[in-house]
This record gives sequence, structure tokens and C-alpha cells, in this order.
Amino acid sequence: MKPILKSRTNLRLRTKLLVWLVLFTAALTSATLLVVRHSAQAQVHRQIEQDARNALLTIQAVQHQREMMLTRKADLLATLAFIRNGDARTIQDASEDPWQSGDCDLFALADRKGRIIALHTTSLRLSLANAQELLRRSLREDSGTGWWFASGQLFQVVLQPYYDDEPGKSRLLGTVIVGRELDASGAGDLGRISSSHLVFRYGNNLMMSTFPPSKELELAPQLEERSAREDIQIGKERFFASSLALTFGTDPALNLTVLKSYDEVTASLKRLNRLLLGLGLAAVLAGGVLVFVISDRSTRPMACLAEGVRALEQGDYTYPLKSNAGGDEVAQVTRAFEDMRNTLQRNEEQRQQHEVQRQQLEVQLRQAQKMDAMGRLAGGVAHDFNNLLTVIKGNSSLLVECLQSDDRLLGRTRQIESAADRAASLTRQLLAFCRMQVLEPKILDLNVLVSEMCKLLRRLIREDIAFTFHASESLGRVKADPGQIEQVIMNLAVNAGDAMPSGGSLTIETRNVTVNGECALARPPILPGEYVLLAVTDTGHGMDAETKARIFEPFFTTKEQGKGTGLGLATVYGIVKQSGGCVWVESEPEKGARFEVYLPLLDEAAEPAACEEIAATLVRRRKTVLIVEDEEAVRELASEFVKSAGYTVLTARDGTEALAIAEKSDEPIHLLVTDVVMPEMRGPELAKRLKSLRANLRIVYMSGYLEYNRGNEDFLEEGFFLQKPFSRDTLVHKVGEALRNNSKSRT
Repeated sequence: MKPILKSRTNLRLRTKLLVWLVLFTAALTSATLLVVRHSAQAQVHRQIEQDARNALLTIQAVQHQREMMLTRKADLLATLAFIRNGDARTIQDASEDPWQSGDCDLFALADRKGRIIALHTTSLRLSLANAQELLRRSLREDSGTGWWFASGQLFQVVLQPYYDDEPGKSRLLGTVIVGRELDASGAGDLGRISSSHLVFRYGNNLMMSTFPPSKELELAPQLEERSAREDIQIGKERFFASSLALTFGTDPALNLTVLKSYDEVTASLKRLNRLLLGLGLAAVLAGGVLVFVISDRSTRPMACLAEGVRALEQGDYTYPLKSNAGGDEVAQVTRAFEDMRNTLQRNEEQRQQHEVQRQQLEVQLRQAQKMDAMGRLAGGVAHDFNNLLTVIKGNSSLLVECLQSDDRLLGRTRQIESAADRAASLTRQLLAFCRMQVLEPKILDLNVLVSEMCKLLRRLIREDIAFTFHASESLGRVKADPGQIEQVIMNLAVNAGDAMPSGGSLTIETRNVTVNGECALARPPILPGEYVLLAVTDTGHGMDAETKARIFEPFFTTKEQGKGTGLGLATVYGIVKQSGGCVWVESEPEKGARFEVYLPLLDEAAEPAACEEIAATLVRRRKTVLIVEDEEAVRELASEFVKSAGYTVLTARDGTEALAIAEKSDEPIHLLVTDVVMPEMRGPELAKRLKSLRANLRIVYMSGYLEYNRGNEDFLEEGFFLQKPFSRDTLVHKVGEALRNNSKSRT
């Protein structure tokens, strides 16, 4: 009954998750479609406006071409009138000549006083009196081109005077008028050229348009009322209107209005809306299916895994697990659990079959449990444990200073301090093989680093061991934490020395190597590429294949009980892996061992060592340090350390309180010392917000287990790092280093 209830509960949870994710997907898709639709509508409106203005420009270009044609006709007619001395029959002859009358509907000749003496039009509605009045108006406006409107007819005209002495133009003989009528047919041609509807108005009167008469009746009152309005509704069709004045300074004025229809564009917009709606529904359906598949793939294996754990608790090793060949976390946990279950099953079978080996199997099981516990400790409790070690080490060092006169208590206090140091060292080793230790990677020259280490190694290695260092020339650079690489070299050297109890030779060498595909296949998990090789070779007793396969396991050791923790080579493996490299071991019994460390090669220059200067106490007293730490004991201890060095100290329990102190304080704050992991607001976020308030503020981050990297965008590039647990000297030195760096940056 219980499995059925649990299955139903899981089904309800999956259903709720699916519904919420589908609703979220639908809301997000709808919002996106609305934004797209609004943008499309705005783009359509802008396109209509631009098309209307382009239509006006097109019509103006056509009218200009016709004006140029009329001007050429007028020039020819003026020349002919001059030759005939203003003879009125010139107009009759020109109208009958197809070379001159083509594309022209109006010919007129006026004498020097502006009186028309000859008039010819293709329409009889324009009388001589009307033509005389229009000519008089054009002469008053002193315009060589223009528009004549009379008796319902609209002419585009050009006036060309001719003179007795053409170069001087001092004696006017007369004026020639050439025009072309713009009728409904011509307006329709212009409308087709500009792909729009045209309306010609004389004052408030609609004179001509490309609309049918039924629509002109509906259009006329809207044009009369139109001032700043640009949208006009005719029936069910909406238009964008743009006007152009054809005459200036006349009353009434002649205007041209271009109307562009929204229907064609809105039809495409409606099609787009339907397409977007279809896409939205498809996206919601696809999102729902995808969410269902994802939730099903996530929750079903987890439920199956939980049932497998409960079955294992009851001693059932045969409960079927849902196998997943993917690389996600659930699949990895399932495979790991299945491997663990198979191991436990094999151990149980061996225990039942071979009771003699019971003790060995129990030791192996405890060892596996111990390794798992250490991993959990390193990953989850390192922060709090390092805070406790910081308090123990710090207060022990303060007690050592206070108990100089009491040898008995001083000795015990130093034992506490020494134990705290050993605990801190053990924590660092655990973090190293779990690959969770704090790193400060730099661009390194391994030759320089190993050369410095050789001074220490020659004192540590026994005299019966011949030690040699072969440094390759033109060695490439690597990016790693120098302290961690030093620990790798130290552990390998110590391990080699232990393998040669009767003496021998120890060789360290460096060189650039290129790993090709064949070599990478022979030495997994090394990948092809360019590397810097650090090799440590000894002539000790070597290892067999079984021992070599387990040397990097935590707590595995071949030494006697009490003479080794089994963490040395595990630490080496963890550090190299975290630095992006690989370790390869070659060894045979009684033939020594060779450990090869491959670190990726970089084409960059090594970072110079920072110059250190000692700041005076008077300078320190002028500096203010803000310490932010959620652990009260660590905060008080750090405050005591910094105060003892002569600095002014402000403290805060979290980021919110630190921001309030910085905003209210009128005094300068020179340095922020902050824990990385804090409730509500992490240290990197606090540093960025305080940096925006105080540009010259320097930053020191504190942590005990997070990976610190200056290239990480969460951390400020100019920030410093302090690893927990720390002593007073370490903290004061890091504070001084940060403040000195600030002084250099301002000079």
C-alpha cells in the first residue's frame, strides 16, 4: 500500500510541476508575441508614413519633368513669336503643328502690356476672360511656372517672355503661355505611378480625385475638418493622408493630398498575427511536452532511486533500478548507487562464503565509509571547521604572548596551537584530494619554483640519497597555485625518500612535451596537447600493478601503522587535477618509480613576485578597516588582531549591516575584510556594492574551502585573498599588503 501512495504522491507532484511550467511557458510566449505584434504594428505605421512621403516625392518629380517639357515648348514658341514679331497667328500654327502641340493643351500669346491676343485650348470651357484673369494673377506673382484653375479645369502652365534685345532684356515684346491640363485620367496616372490615391483641392473645395464619386462625398467633409489629423476613414477602409501645397501666396490655394491605404499592410499584419498565434500555441504545446519529458526523466529515476535505497536498507539487493545512459546528475548518482550496491552485494556474498575474510571486509567497508565521511566533511563542514580553527589558533597565539612567564601553561598552550596547526594542515589535505581547496593561480615558471624548492629539499632528503635537478631551457609557463605545486613537489620527494630506505638517487626534471593521439591513448586520461612536464624519478623498491592501481586512493598506504596517513599521493592527485593537469606513474618492483605531472602549457609571461614594504605604525593608525564576518568568534578575533597592529577597526555581522555602516560613516574606510560565504549577501556582492560607494576601497576576501580565482567575474580583479584558518601575523600581513598596493596605485 505504501509504494502505491508514494507513486500517487510523485504523480501529483509531477502534475503540479508540469502545470506551473506550462503556465509559465504560455505567459512568457504570450508576452513575447505581444511585443512582436506591437513592434510589427509600429513598423507598419512608420512604413505607411514613409510610403506617403515617397509618393509625394514621386509626384513632385513627375510634375518637375512635365514642367521641364513645358519650358522647352515655351522656349520654342517664344522664339517663333519673336521671329514673327508677335503675330497672333503664331499660336494657331503652333497648335496645328504636332511637333509643338504634342503633350500641350493650352497655347496663349500676350503683348507687352499683358493682354492676351491669341488663345488656343483643347477644351472650350476656358474662356479668354478667364485666361486673361489667370495671366494677370501670374504676372503679379512674377512666377514663370504655376497652376491655372478655371471653369473646372486645372492646367500646369509655364510663362516665357520674349524681348527685342534678348541679351539685354530691356524691351519686352510679349509673353508666351504653354500649359497642360491635368484631368481625371492624368490624376489616375499619377495615382498609379505613386501607388496611392490623389485628391486635388482648391481652397476647401474638392476639385478632382482618384476616388469614385460615392467616396468623394464621404471624403470631402473629412478633408475640410482635417488640421493635424493624418488618418482618414472612408467606409471600412482607413487611409494615411499627407498634403502638399501646389501654389503659394494665392487665396484660395491649390493643394494635393496623397492617401495611402492601411488595408494591404494590415492584411499582411493579420496573416502575421495568425502565424504568431500558431507559433505561440505550438511553443506552448512543445514546451508542455518538453517539460513533461524533462520532469518525467528527472522525477521517475529519483523515485526509483529512493525505492532502491529503501530496498537496500531492508537488505534487498535485487530491486530493479531505472538505468539512464545520460550524463546528468541523476544518472551519475544512480550509477554510483548501483556500483555501491553491487560492491556491497559482493562484499556480503564474500562474507557469507568466506567467514575467514570477515575482518578484512569490515575494514574495507569502514575505510569506504571513512572516505565518504571525509569527503562530506571537506565539502560541507570545511567552512565552519576552519572558522573554529581560526578561533583556536588565534586565541592560542594570544595566550602564548600572555603566558611567557608561566612555563607550564605556556607549554600546554603551545600544544593547543600545534594541534590546531596539524588540524589545519589535515583540512587542507582533505580539501586537496576532494579538489575543493582555495586556489590563487598564477602564471608560473616551474624552473624558478623548483629551484627555490631544491634549497629546502636538500635539507630534508637524507645524505645517502643523491639528489639532482635537470631544468630544461625555454620552459613554457603554467597557471597554478604556487603553494599547491610546492606541496606536490614536497609530497613526491618525501614519498620517493621513503621508498629508498637504503639510499639511492632522486631526480627532478622539467621539460616541454607534446602529447599526440597515440600517446594519449596509452596514458589515459591525458588528452592530446602541449604540456609542461614535471617528473620525479627514484631508484626505490617500486610497486607492483595492484599497489600502483590504488596509490591515489585516500588513506591507502603501504607504510606501517602510525607512519603515514595515506593522504600524500591523494593530495598530489587532487591538486594536479584541480590545476587542469594529469598524473602518470611508471613503476615495477625493485626498479624504482617515476611520477610524471603534466600541466597545460601557456604562452604567457610569468607573473613577477610582488614587492613587499613594511608600513609604519603611524600610517596604520590613519587607516580604517571594516571587518565583515557572520561568525561572531572569528569576527572578534580578527578585530583584535587588526587593532593590535594599530588600525582603526569597524565590524559588521553581515552585508546589510556593513552597507549601513559605509553609508552613514563620514570617515574614510580604506579596506574591507569580508568572508566569502555569508547569509543573505555573499562577500563578493558586498565588495562590489561598497566599491561603487567608495572607489578607493581595497578588498580582502576570507574563506576556507571555495575556489578563489582572480579571473572569476564574481570577485573584483584587484582583490586579495586570505585563507582560513589564519594567524595574527598572516592577517596583519595581508591587510598591510592590500593597503600598500592601494598606495602604489595612487602614486
